[in-house]
Amino acid sequence: MIDRRLRSRARRRRAAFFGLTLLTSGLASFLFEDILSANGLSPLEGAGIALFFGLFTWIAGAFWTAVAGFVIRLAGGDPRVISAAEAAGLTVRNRVALVMPVYNEDPDRVFAGIDAVWTSLAGEPEQAAFDLFVLSDTRKPDIAAAEEAAWSALVARHGAGGRIFYRRRAENTGRKAGNIADFVRRWGGAYEHMIVLDADSVMTGHALATLARLMDAHPEVGIIQTAPLPAGRDTLFARMVQFAARLNGPMLSSGLAYWQLGESNYWGHNAILRLAPFARSCGLPRLPGGAPLGGEILSHDFVEAAFMRRAGFQVWLLADLEGSWEEVPSNIIDFAARDRRWAQGNLQHSNVIPMRGLHWLSRLHMFTGILSYATSPIWFAVLILSSILTCEAALHPHHYFQPGMYTLFPSWPDYRDGEIDFLLSGTIAVLLLPKLLGFTLALIKPALRRGFGGTVRLMASLLLEQLFSILLAPPMMVFHSTFVVSTLAGKPVTWNAQERGDRGVGLLEALWRHKWHMLLGIAWGAAILLIAPKFIWWMTPVLAGLLLSAPLTALSSRAGVGRFARRCGLLLTPEELAPPRELALLRECLHRAEHAVRPALPAPAADTFHDAVPPPASLSMDAAPAVYVSVRGAFAGAFRSAVTTLAGTRRAPLSR
Repeated sequence: MIDRRLRSRARRRRAAFFGLTLLTSGLASFLFEDILSANGLSPLEGAGIALFFGLFTWIAGAFWTAVAGFVIRLAGGDPRVISAAEAAGLTVRNRVALVMPVYNEDPDRVFAGIDAVWTSLAGEPEQAAFDLFVLSDTRKPDIAAAEEAAWSALVARHGAGGRIFYRRRAENTGRKAGNIADFVRRWGGAYEHMIVLDADSVMTGHALATLARLMDAHPEVGIIQTAPLPAGRDTLFARMVQFAARLNGPMLSSGLAYWQLGESNYWGHNAILRLAPFARSCGLPRLPGGAPLGGEILSHDFVEAAFMRRAGFQVWLLADLEGSWEEVPSNIIDFAARDRRWAQGNLQHSNVIPMRGLHWLSRLHMFTGILSYATSPIWFAVLILSSILTCEAALHPHHYFQPGMYTLFPSWPDYRDGEIDFLLSGTIAVLLLPKLLGFTLALIKPALRRGFGGTVRLMASLLLEQLFSILLAPPMMVFHSTFVVSTLAGKPVTWNAQERGDRGVGLLEALWRHKWHMLLGIAWGAAILLIAPKFIWWMTPVLAGLLLSAPLTALSSRAGVGRFARRCGLLLTPEELAPPRELALLRECLHRAEHAVRPALPAPAADTFHDAVPPPASLSMDAAPAVYVSVRGAFAGAFRSAVTTLAGTRRAPLSR
C-alpha cells in the first residue's frame, strides 16, 4: 500500500514537472521558429531551432525545480518525502561504519576534518554505534607516513583505540570505488550501514545520527543522500561559489526531492548506504572497450544509485538536513580540472544507460549528467550559428526591389518585434528567477537574512555574484566543450588528487591556461566588428568573458581579495558569520597542525597495519553483470515510462 501511494504521488509530481518543463521549452521554441521563419527558414536556422529547444529544455527544468523548491521552503517543508524531522525520538539500532577514502591528500586537512567529525559525534547518545575507517590509496611514501602518524595521534587524543581504523592498500585498483569495495569485502559484514565521506567532508554528529536513525526506520531505502553545502575556503572565487550555493542550494535540493522522490541520486559522499544490498547489487562492471569511454567506471556514484534502485531499494535526497559540508576548488583552473574528470566519468554513462533493468529515472539521471557537459558545446554551436546568420544577413542585405522586376511597392522584411520582446524577456526570467527566488526566501526569514549580512549586503552580494557568473560562463563553456570533444576523440583524463586549500593562480599561469579563450574572443569580436558591427552589443557578455578570463582567474583566486570582500560584508554566508562548532574546530585543528613540529618518518608498507584494522567481517561483492538491451530499446523503455507518468495511468507498486 505504501509503495502504491508513492507510485501515485510520483506520477502526479513528475507529470507536473515534466509537463511544465516541456511546455515552457516548446512555447519558447515555437516563438523562436516563428521569428526565424518570418522571411523564410534556412537549413542553418532549422538547426539553430533544434539546438535552442534542447538548451531551453535544460534551463526550463532548472527553473521549475527552483519553483517547486521555493514553494516547499515557503510552506515549511514537504510532508510527502523522507525528512530529518522523522528521526526525532528514534534511536540508532544498528552499527554504522564511517568510511573516508583518501588518495594523496593533505594529511593535515584529512585528519582535522576527522577530528571535527569525531568530536561532534561524541556528543550523540548513540556514538558507540559508529566506527570510522580511513581507507588510504595514497601512493606517495611521505604522505603515507604522515597519514599513519596523524592517525596514531588522533586515536591517542580521543582514546579511540578499536574505533578509528586506518588501512592503506598495496594497489589502488578501481580507484575510489575499488577502495570502498575492498572495505565492503573485508569488513562490511560487521555493519548494517556505511556513511561515505570525502577527504574534504565535514558532518555534524547530529546529521550522522539522523541518517542512521532514518535508515533503521526505513528498511525499503538503500541510500539517503544529504545536500552538502560548500564552506571553508577564502578565495574570492570559492566564496562566490559558497555564497551562491548557500543562497540557492537548499531550495534547489527541495525541488529535486519533490519530483525525484524515491528515485533520487547518489553524489558519492556525505550519504548513507545500506551495506548488504550495496554489496549484493552495486558491484561495478568493467565497461566494454578501452578508455576514455570504456574500462573502469570513473563516476561510480550515479551507477551505484541506479543499481541500488534496480535491486528494488529506494534512493532519497534528504533536502532538509543541516550539518553537511564539503569544500570547493579555490580557483577557476582547479575547478575546471575537476570538471574535466567528471566530464569523462559522466560521458562514460552512455555505456551504462542501455544496461538491462534500470529504472527510467536512473537512466534520466545519467543522461542529464551527460547533458551537464554536453550543453556547453550545444550553447557554443548556437552562438556560432547566430554569429554566422547575423554576418550572412549583413553581407547579403534584404532586397526591397527584385532585380529585373518593375514594381511600385517595395518588398518589406517581416519583423516580429512582439515575439522577439516576449522571447527575450521570458528567457531572462527563466535564467534569473531561480536566483531571485532564493534571494526572496532569505529576505523573508530574519535569521537567514542576518546570516547573509542583511538586506543591503545580500543584494550587493547577489549582484556581484551574478556579474561574476555572466563573465565566467563563456570560458567555462569553452572548457567544457573542449573536455567533451577530447573525451569523444579518445583522450583519457589523468585521475590525480584534487587540489585543495586556497591555491592562488598567478597571472602568467592564467594567461597560459586561457590563451585560446582570449584568442577566440579577439578573433570572434574582430569578425563581428568587421562584418556586422551592430551585433557586437549582443555578443558583449560572451566576448567580455573570454577576453577577461585570465585576469578574472588570477584576481578571483586570491585569498586576500576574498577576505577583503568579507570585511566589506560581501558574499557572506551564515557559516562565516556564526561558524558551527564543527567548522570552527576544523579551523583550530588546521591552525594547530600548521605550527606542529614533525619528525621525519619512515614510509609504511601497505596492508601491514594488522593492529590498525579490526578482524575481517566480509561481505561478498562481485561486479554486476553488464547485460545490455539495445540503446534504442533502453530509450524506448524510458520514453514509455515517461509517457505513462505524464498520462497518469495506473502501474503496479514497487517490488522488493
